[in-house]
Amino acid sequence: MATNGNISEETQKAQTGSLRRGWYVLRAISGKEAKVKEVLDAAIAKTDLGKYVFQVLIPTEKVVANNNGKRSVKERTLYSGYVFVEAILTGEVIYELRNTTNVIDFLRGRTKDSKPESLREEEVMRMLGAADELQQPVDEYLSEFTVGESVKVIFGPFNGFRGVIKEVNNEKQKIKVEVKIFDRPTDLELEHSQVERE
Repeated sequence: MATNGNISEETQKAQTGSLRRGWYVLRAISGKEAKVKEVLDAAIAKTDLGKYVFQVLIPTEKVVANNNGKRSVKERTLYSGYVFVEAILTGEVIYELRNTTNVIDFLRGRTKDSKPESLREEEVMRMLGAADELQQPVDEYLSEFTVGESVKVIFGPFNGFRGVIKEVNNEKQKIKVEVKIFDRPTDLELEHSQVERE
């Protein structure tokens, strides 16, 4: 932080005035969002900033990746370059937030002298809802498979078998593949990581 995090008495008194808490957006250097959150969380815990900044949020989504047949879940920032803060913005709090390492500025209106604008309630609900929804892994490879596509099983007891996709179930994150076993069509329910395109 640029300052020691101690908020003046005038600012503390101003809190009881007309200032309201709201959600604001900080523009951060892309890829440094987690560092900004870490610095702000520490300042909230250890300084007077915690009386004015209540939450710091970086909405992320979990994505399932397939690397050489191995399935892994990675976290990806949903809004790259943005950090959401729930705060009461007084002059000194604005200064503290703007001067946090890796923060560029607040997201503001179009004019140069615009003050930081709080998000509307429906935007906040959408953002918070999206953050909750996206805690479930999204399999980015699963949606790429289509019915009728030829695939080869690369993992499991049917390794080496070739077949055609009959069904893609995004909810269960499974695909149904028809293969021939002893010249008879047989349906296999497989995870996407068990097959590759022909």
